[in-house]
Amino acid sequence: MKIAIIGLANSGKTTVFNALTRGTAETTAYSSGQLEPNLAMVKVPDARLEVLSQMFKPKKTTYADVQYVDVAGISGGGRHGAGLPPALLNYIGSADALLHVARAFTDANVPHPDGTVDLVRDIQTVDLELAFADLAIIERRLTRLTAEIPKMPAKDKDARIAEREVLLRLQTALEAETPIRAVTLSEDEERSLRGYQFLTAKPLLLVLNIGESQLATPPTFTYPHAKSAVVPLAGKIEAELAQLADADARSFMDDLGISRPARELVIQRSYDLMGLISFLTAGADEVRAWTIRRNTPAVEAAGAIHSDLQRGFIRAEIVAYDDLIKAGSMNEAKKLGTVRMEGKTYIVQDGDICNILHNT
Repeated sequence: MKIAIIGLANSGKTTVFNALTRGTAETTAYSSGQLEPNLAMVKVPDARLEVLSQMFKPKKTTYADVQYVDVAGISGGGRHGAGLPPALLNYIGSADALLHVARAFTDANVPHPDGTVDLVRDIQTVDLELAFADLAIIERRLTRLTAEIPKMPAKDKDARIAEREVLLRLQTALEAETPIRAVTLSEDEERSLRGYQFLTAKPLLLVLNIGESQLATPPTFTYPHAKSAVVPLAGKIEAELAQLADADARSFMDDLGISRPARELVIQRSYDLMGLISFLTAGADEVRAWTIRRNTPAVEAAGAIHSDLQRGFIRAEIVAYDDLIKAGSMNEAKKLGTVRMEGKTYIVQDGDICNILHNT
């Protein structure tokens, strides 16, 4: 799963990228015109794996992961016809979700492109840029459909007319500054739109990049739109924490009054926002988190481990994480009757510990 980090120039995007990935990417590169993104895979924090590893003493422990893509800054020129550069559109369009870094900190050494820090203005600017990009796609497609529909055989017209109707609905929403992610669509409509890679249809996590002086009382911003979430994060401090050894980081956090690195919350929210959950496998060889979408049946979850398990699926032996921890061991959980057998259609839950029985 890939998450694109977007934002205006000098919002601290790359600093946040470094905080999330424990990276050392050059924070001034994009201001000099670089368009190639910074890429990194990040482990999704999961305390359950640590507990299971203590219980099973495996040879290795494997966390779920997500990929962050730090792209060049958005200029805010869409309303004047400039739009997003094609390369930038491609990078953002290919992502599964967006992480928008909005600047809330003030720093005389990092001038704001517009001269002043205005959180609401900047958030609206980026939202509008994404909307303009989607409107351009819709307008081109509507022009083509209008020309093609009268010439189509009758058997093909209904599908194209339905497509035009949903595009007109989306166009109206975007013109009213409502992102596509907030528009109610049927499953068939969502399926018909997948090839468009609409930017405002993607789940969005808004990170308010705050300064040290704002740690105690960070600014607030409420997103009214579906599939959106907001998290404050002190990018500069979190990037420094990410480079420290655990003991030093803990001491630094104590000095600042931080109980938990915000990077962990941002990574977890990124994962949750995409509708992802983790089911677990545990044994002497490995304790591992496997990524699936919410509401995935057991037979498809088995395929996340290996396609052979999906093809030869018989049933799944499952115990909920909390039940296993309460029992203290798998044998005790079986005695207590909390280990159960489930069939192909069982919907796997977050934290289920699964053993797939198969005939291949």
